[in-house]
Amino acid sequence: MPTTYKRLGAINPSANTQTNVYVVPASTETVISTITICNQSAANALYSLAVMPASIFNVSAGAAHFIARDVVLPASDTVILTMGLTANTGTVITANASIATVSFSAFGSEIT
Repeated sequence: MPTTYKRLGAINPSANTQTNVYVVPASTETVISTITICNQSAANALYSLAVMPASIFNVSAGAAHFIARDVVLPASDTVILTMGLTANTGTVITANASIATVSFSAFGSEIT
């Protein structure tokens, strides 16, 4: 089973819009090692991050799916979350921010 190390996804969502950072492809398992959240504004922002199963792909994230919810991200700051999340086919990493100047990037490995 080959393993590919890479940036899994990156987004800069519109304010208050839940947006997918990464969806695990078919026939793939993924280890998400790091997620970065960067506030490129001179104002503080709030961000949320969730991991959702494929069965609720097009639904807003429920309370049980959040890794972080409404966390304050100071102006011009970056948060780096180092973790070892494992995800199977169809799992969705989704993010939201209170302003449109917050970007999210996910890094890890895909196993096919």
